[in-house]
Amino acid sequence: MSATIIDGRKSAQAIKNQISVNLKSSKKVLGLGTILVGNDPGSVSYVDGKHRDCSEVGISSIKINLPISASEDEIISAIERLNKDTKCTGFIVQLPLPPSIDVQKVLSTIDPNKDADGLHPFNLGNLVLSKNSIIPCTPKAILTLLSEYKVNLSGKNVLIIGRGSTVGRPLSILLSQKNIDATVTLAHSVTKNLTNLIKNADVVVAAVGKPHFIKPEIVKSGAVVIDVGITRVQAELIGDVDPAVTNCASLFAPMPGGVGPMTRAMLLTNLVELANR
Repeated sequence: MSATIIDGRKSAQAIKNQISVNLKSSKKVLGLGTILVGNDPGSVSYVDGKHRDCSEVGISSIKINLPISASEDEIISAIERLNKDTKCTGFIVQLPLPPSIDVQKVLSTIDPNKDADGLHPFNLGNLVLSKNSIIPCTPKAILTLLSEYKVNLSGKNVLIIGRGSTVGRPLSILLSQKNIDATVTLAHSVTKNLTNLIKNADVVVAAVGKPHFIKPEIVKSGAVVIDVGITRVQAELIGDVDPAVTNCASLFAPMPGGVGPMTRAMLLTNLVELANR
């Protein structure tokens, strides 16, 4: 067996092309804001990529870069500036933040109607209630790709490894909703018999940040495998999944090139949704 490779770049480009066409025809002016604290290479690269996407589709960029020494009050002050900025349709606070910062306090300061990442408690609460909401970008990207590649999740055993608030937990809620109807297991650092869970999963989503944590010998033949984890080893970015899973999986979203580009595209779709409210 040789897995079909999910081409997130191609899918993201199609979405960006459509957004560009729609914005030109509607003549709407959108602005994406970003707040970046510090100069972590991964965060810098990711934010730069978001603004390249904006330039490509005709969305203006509003950048606030703060030093790693920025206080919680300084970050909240930057958020309040963007909350009030009429040129800013929506914005994100790039995570992770320094350990000294109360992340939930910071995210709760964002105006829910400008929450392009879907991480404000109001929007996460609406996700739990299956109400129309801004969905966190990476879970939305994963679901969009699975739908595009015609993966029927109804009744399927989906194992999500990693319970973070940006991927694992919201994804588990999203996939267990009615009309998707997956049977979801959310594994974490103290989960027992993880290998057996992986072997029995129809779909595996890895979001733990451990290089090549998922080996092909523990993946069910014909499974769908989604790599979300990312670790920087010197100059190289390495995912959670050993690429050799292509020998046993039916469908594989690699890192890079799989979910990442679509996550950025989903940020743009969220921005458009905020503009249309």
